[in-house]
Amino acid sequence: MGADLQARWHRSIAEIPQPAWQALVAPHDLPHFSWDWLHCLEISGAIAPRHGWQSCHLSLWRRQELIAVAPLYLKAHSYGEFVFDQAFAQVAAQLGLEYYPKLLGMSPLTPALGYRFFTAPGEDQQAMTRRMLKLVDDLCRRNGILSANFLYAAADWAALAQQAGCATWLQLRSEWRRAGEADFTDYLARFTANQRRNIKRERNAVARAGISLTPMAGEEIPPGMLQRMHGFYSAHCARWGPWGSKYLTEDFFQLAEQRLRRHLVLFSAHEGDPLMPVAMSLCLRNGRQLWGRYWGSDVEVNGLHFETCYYTPITWAIAQGIQQFDPGAGGSHKQRRGFQGEPFACLHRWFDPTLDQLLRAWLPESNRRLGEQINSLNARMPLHFIPDRPS
Repeated sequence: MGADLQARWHRSIAEIPQPAWQALVAPHDLPHFSWDWLHCLEISGAIAPRHGWQSCHLSLWRRQELIAVAPLYLKAHSYGEFVFDQAFAQVAAQLGLEYYPKLLGMSPLTPALGYRFFTAPGEDQQAMTRRMLKLVDDLCRRNGILSANFLYAAADWAALAQQAGCATWLQLRSEWRRAGEADFTDYLARFTANQRRNIKRERNAVARAGISLTPMAGEEIPPGMLQRMHGFYSAHCARWGPWGSKYLTEDFFQLAEQRLRRHLVLFSAHEGDPLMPVAMSLCLRNGRQLWGRYWGSDVEVNGLHFETCYYTPITWAIAQGIQQFDPGAGGSHKQRRGFQGEPFACLHRWFDPTLDQLLRAWLPESNRRLGEQINSLNARMPLHFIPDRPS
């Protein structure tokens, strides 16, 4: 490392000045990597050492100027990632190796694309990536950490990390992309006649139940509505028992109302008063993109999930000029409702030579099969056309 550069490791994002962090992250317009979002996760207890998450952020300084940051966490398990590497842990166990703790790069509990090492404008991103990966390697080897894993990587940064020796494991995501629609009727025109009838039938079932949808974005979100959203989120997670993936605390939703609302959109499903919802979904947004995150309902109504989580958000996105909508992890039913399956890269470094050799040998076949799965899913989409992928 150059004599003018200094690396620092941080046990909390609070150790890094907010303006300096934001200056690096803001050009990418990713709310789930903002200082406020990550800080709220920490101070709310949603991520904490007692829950298996220890912040371990890396920063790089040139004298007093922050020139690069990597959001990183030591993990004692694989929950809250939505990328399932338990098979890697089993291989490690068969070799007599301790898989945990592992080093993880992502926005915690948020399966949204965009991870990277955030660097200052004008810096050589390839050189900075190599330099910071060397620091990661040194930390892991010094402390007996078996792996470093960077999930939901931005495509341009993934290419740099691959060139620097990271192994790529492809995963499936879903996305709606705007194709010049002026309204939801235009969106329906994408579909075959039979699927148009199915979607209209789902929407009509919600209307016949007397339920309407009202979007609330940013400062339009009334006081107390995010606490109501926490109730829906908690109840929905509870329905799935130990598989419910309930990670966020009530304190996080309270902090979100105070500090994150500019990035939030609520979709209130109600029987009259939008402030008295029977179901609700919560999304994140920036100027061009919407991310679906959480939902819950007090009632069982056919089509209500699709209306609250897909159809009304798409209607709102079209009206707002949003170009892309990632509805969240899981669910093959998304393809039938216009969300195209796409691959994304997770990047890995294993520090035991035998484990590294075994897993790298397995990855090409896994990635090939994932490509076949995506092609099969998209081929069965009931669409007249699939919009071109944005540049």
